[in-house]
Amino acid sequence: MYTFDHPLFLALNFDGGEFMDKAMTAVSGTAMWIPLYLLIFAWIWYKYGWKNCMAFVVCLAVAMGLADMFCGIFKHSGLLKHLWESFPPRPRPMFAEELRGMVHVVSYRHGPYGTVSSHAATVAALAVLSSLAIRKTWFSLTMAAITLLICYSRIYLACHYPVDLALGLAVGAVSGTIMYFLYKKLAEVLKSYS
Repeated sequence: MYTFDHPLFLALNFDGGEFMDKAMTAVSGTAMWIPLYLLIFAWIWYKYGWKNCMAFVVCLAVAMGLADMFCGIFKHSGLLKHLWESFPPRPRPMFAEELRGMVHVVSYRHGPYGTVSSHAATVAALAVLSSLAIRKTWFSLTMAAITLLICYSRIYLACHYPVDLALGLAVGAVSGTIMYFLYKKLAEVLKSYS
């Protein structure tokens, strides 16, 4: 079992008290980010029109869905072990025997394995696709900060190690980039029918 990222995980995971527990749980959830999704959709609609926005929504849903599905395959099938023997599925930090008593856990309502992080993958897909579509530096920096915050929340909640998150970010970035090119093609087709 690989443990090289345990020291970094332990440095970032701590008991921040009830307020921090609730804040990181909210950051890790979906409801808090609904206004962000709506803002992105409104921006695309305002800038490019409703047809383009619908194409964006479809491509975003596919990008996030593919990222989540791919992570699930890695998490539950041990695919990484088949690709690279050094990466068998490993328990989430909250379930790791070797870290028992050293980890701050907020909730145990999670599956046993965390490699690759679906949270990191889906938020990276959102960040990459929307940043490429909107093309504003301030927006890209904001999305990068949100992505890092969500990833940190997963460490704080003892759901993932840093490597789980890095792999998830890579999966999401690839998914978001691929779907951006499909979105551009769809936008061109829709423009020709205007």
